[in-house]
Order: sequence, then C-alpha cells, then structure tokens
Amino acid sequence: MRKRRLKSLFKKIRRKMHYWDWMIAGPYIILSCLGIVMVYSASAGIQMQNGQRPLSYLIRQLIYVLMGLVVFILFSSVRLDKLRNPGFLRWFFRILLVLLIVVRVHGAAINGAHGWLHLGFFNIQPAEVCKLFLILYLANQFAHVSERGLSYKSAQAWKPTILLGVLLLLIIIQPDIGGFTINATIAIVIVLASGIPLSISLSVLGLGVFMLAFGVPTMAHVFVGHIHNYQAARFVAFIDPFQHARGIGSQLVNSYYAISNGGFHGAGLGNSIQKMGYLPEPNTDFIMSIIAEELGLIGVTIILVLLATIILHTVRLGVKTHSMYEALVCYGVGAFISVETLFNIGGVLGLLPITGVTFPFISYGGSSMLVLCASIGLVENISIRRKREQIRKNLDQVYE
Repeated sequence: MRKRRLKSLFKKIRRKMHYWDWMIAGPYIILSCLGIVMVYSASAGIQMQNGQRPLSYLIRQLIYVLMGLVVFILFSSVRLDKLRNPGFLRWFFRILLVLLIVVRVHGAAINGAHGWLHLGFFNIQPAEVCKLFLILYLANQFAHVSERGLSYKSAQAWKPTILLGVLLLLIIIQPDIGGFTINATIAIVIVLASGIPLSISLSVLGLGVFMLAFGVPTMAHVFVGHIHNYQAARFVAFIDPFQHARGIGSQLVNSYYAISNGGFHGAGLGNSIQKMGYLPEPNTDFIMSIIAEELGLIGVTIILVLLATIILHTVRLGVKTHSMYEALVCYGVGAFISVETLFNIGGVLGLLPITGVTFPFISYGGSSMLVLCASIGLVENISIRRKREQIRKNLDQVYE
C-alpha cells in the first residue's frame, strides 16, 4: 500500500516537473551549486589550518542543498489549499511559538544571540522558519478577508496583528536584529499589498519605516546594549570601522580588503587571502566578500543577476495572477529574498550594520537553505498552476 502511494506521488511530481518554470528553477539550481563550490573554497583553508577536515563544510552544504531540492520539489507539488488549511496553520504557529521560546531559554548563544537549537547534525533557527510561516499565514488571512468580502476593521482582519507582535517580540529578544527586520518587512509588504484602505496602509507603512530606521537601532543601543554588547557594538562599528579595526570593526575592514583585492576579474577561485583567518565567518555572513575577492566584480554581478531574475519573475507572477492568495505569497517571497540580499550586501559593503544575515542560496547553513527552497517552491507551484490553467483554456478554445 505504501509503495503504491509512493509510486503515485513520484508520478505526480514527474508530471508537474514537465511544467516547471525554469526562470525560477534554473537560477536557483545554479546559485545552489555555486554556493557549494564557494562554501568549500571559503572554508577549506582555515579548516586545514585548524587541523580539521577540509571537506566537512562541503559535505554538509551538499546535504543541505540536496535536502533543499527535495523541499523545493515537495512545495512545488503540494496542493495550495492544504497549506491554507486552518488546522495546518494553527499547528505550524504552535510549533514555531514553542521553538522560539525554547531557543531563547535553552538555545546556543552565538555572538551574543540565542538563535539556534542544536539537533545533532542539523541546527535549526526558528527565526528563519518564521519567515515561511508569515508568508503562508498572512497571505491566507488577508486573502480570506478579501474573498469573503469582510471588513478590514473586523477582528478577522486585525487578528494577525497580535500574532505578528508576539513572534517579532520573541525574535528581537534573542536578540536577532536581522531576523526581526526581515520578518517585519515581509509582514509590511503583504499588508500593503493586500488592498487594505489607504489610511491603514499609510499607518502601517509609517510604523514600518519608523521601526526600520529608528526603532531597531534604538532598541539595539538601549535594550540590547545592556545585555548583549556584541550586538549593539555592531551598530556602532559600521559608522567608522577603521577606528575599531582591531576589534569589532575587523570584519568590515577585512571585507573591504577582500573586495579591493578582487577588483574586476578576481584573484581566481581558491586564491582568497582574507579567508585564511583574517575574515571571520567567511563561509556564512561574509561569503560575498570571498566571492568578490576570488571571482571579482564579474562573479558578483552574475550572482546578483541570477537572484534578480528570481525576484523579478516572482513579483511579475504575483502581478499577473488573479488570485489574491497567490499574489500575496509571491510578494512575500519576493520581499524575503530581496531584503535578505540587500542586508547581506549592505553589511559586506558597510552600507548597513552587520546583522548576521546570510546570502540567499550561497551562504553555508541548513535552516536558511530549507526555508528559501520552500519559499521559491511555493512560487514554482503557483507558476505551474498558471501554466496548466492556460493550457486548459487554450484546449477549450480549440475544441469550441
């Protein structure tokens, strides 16, 4: 019985793969493969210096990419109404809430933030999972209000506010400034795209801009500064990193050196100097500095073009679809990838404070990879549905 179900599932997945949108799947696969290569290049040298296996990060990243591909295929094949099921969303919220509480109380502290739960081989970061939940939940909630013709002043429309506040509070007290900002941005984009009245939209937008521009830095200095000095110091160091070149500013200073060494053509794959102990975390937060040093401006540009292809195609799909739910999912995923990219690049270039945000599909990490793959799997799912509907319409017109 199980074999029959598995065979039926694989047949269904194979059929859907014929309709894959390669403007999404193609860049995603290329970026993931490039990420495997660059994680190995960025980590092998320092691993050997420390007497550890040079292939350890390569093997783990390869496993994460393969797991991500499975997640991508599953989310591109699942029926969207199952993801909109209230029971599923309730359980998703409960599990996420427990994870966020547990990670704050018992999570491993890295750079002053309690953001990771160690589960043997795999470390889970609940703030990453929250991004996927907010896309699914808020898209369903506002689409439900629109589809039922309910008032936006009703309890149904404002119910997400309390839930969102609880989740964001649990993320900021870890403290995870980057995770808080990205999750808040996803929520703001979905709310503004949901068609709520202009007065409410402007209020939400104003609050969002205030929080991003003033609230987060203030909380970091006032609240976080007393408890987690490392996080607060990051906001101070980025203003003049060379003043703190031997301390908290060393990451940004060495990032500048890496970018300068790379120039236009790059020093060549594997030839980075800064990854050899000068630049901390070269395979995660600062992997784009290593790419800039080894592959140069050309390599960085190719990566950004591939990411821009996914983002623009996702937004375009959201504009073209006639389903409010599908449109909001697309806008949420587009915002997720865009802000994560901007925060990582901004941190590497010193245009934004370093917040520990990874670069999509390239940086080492399991939680980030799986959540990103699930998110673009949703977009692929929507694209497949649009294609199949268009084919049915064309066939109906032929037979009429």
